[in-house]
Amino acid sequence: MTLSELKLAKELIRKPSITPKDAGAINLLAKNLRSLGFNCKIIKFKNIKNLYAKLGKSSPNFCYAGHTDVVPPGKISSWRINPFKPKVINNKLIGRGASDMKASIACFVAAVSKFKSKNKKFKGSISLLITGDEEGIAINGTKRVIKYLKRKREKINFCLVGEPTNPNNLGEMIKIGRRGSMTGRLTIFGVQGHVAYPHAAKNPSNIIIKILKKIKDLKLDKGTKNFQPSNLEITKINIDNHADNVIPGLATAVFNIRFNDRHSASSLKRKLNKIFKSITKSNKCRFKIKYEVSGEAFLTKPNKTTYMIQNIIKKITGIKPKLSTSGGTSDARFIRNIAPCLEFGLVGQSMHKIDESVSVTDLKKLTKIYENILVSYFK
Repeated sequence: MTLSELKLAKELIRKPSITPKDAGAINLLAKNLRSLGFNCKIIKFKNIKNLYAKLGKSSPNFCYAGHTDVVPPGKISSWRINPFKPKVINNKLIGRGASDMKASIACFVAAVSKFKSKNKKFKGSISLLITGDEEGIAINGTKRVIKYLKRKREKINFCLVGEPTNPNNLGEMIKIGRRGSMTGRLTIFGVQGHVAYPHAAKNPSNIIIKILKKIKDLKLDKGTKNFQPSNLEITKINIDNHADNVIPGLATAVFNIRFNDRHSASSLKRKLNKIFKSITKSNKCRFKIKYEVSGEAFLTKPNKTTYMIQNIIKKITGIKPKLSTSGGTSDARFIRNIAPCLEFGLVGQSMHKIDESVSVTDLKKLTKIYENILVSYFK
């Protein structure tokens, strides 16, 4: 007997695992995988549950990665249904996490189930690396599991992340890399004073405006063969001043850079710090900058496994997927440190939205794609 992707997807969606809450999702997944013969290790870091499950012991090890945590549903009364009581309406499975990415996990488990029923003995192993901390701060999830696997000398030969990579139709896009992401939190220290006596004060708002214009006008690059141009966006400006006749003493701003492989976080920090130092020095004030790097830019150079996966997707969907590095970040940024990594999952059009949904037909096709990938990989 093989497992049903639709049934398991519904069971997973019923677990209200709003990040970082697990709500029983990892245990449910482990139970289903144990029924297929997987050795399941639940790895907990602080309040986050993670799962590393493995079927077989020999090489090569094909790994599927994903997450069971979901974003909050928003206003529940705006949904057609209760977001944690999934329903199929007009061939669409509706529920929080349907697209991103519980249904994709269900498809992989169903694919392994079908593969195993037809291939009692195969040379290699299949693993799942599942976290409950992808939609949150991503500190105690895949990032720490990767370090754990390295300590255990666990080898992964290839990894497929099941994020919803397709914009509109199943089969459109495989992610072969991602831009890096770095956030900067800038503080300018001025001197507070009366607006009528500006010579006795130092207005940090004027200085921070100069700095933000300078860094926003930076032309970081024109893009590369595999990546779109790097971009810097200012996301917050704050001057906490409650009086109209007072020059503030402090101004803060937050910016984010999405950067391609022509840069590293370190090279960008050097470039930015030079600007901060120059402008604050000429204006005789101080600055403080705190950087948070969520990931460096990376690219998985296409190889025979990449093209094998691309051909299988085309055969089943009728669409040749584009090899892309567009979009935000994913846990592939951590996994790529130990294994070549691609991303392919469902259509992401409704992810994080009210009435998040996926096509039931796409679920069946994705299961078939994942199964055929295993057949070809272990041939």
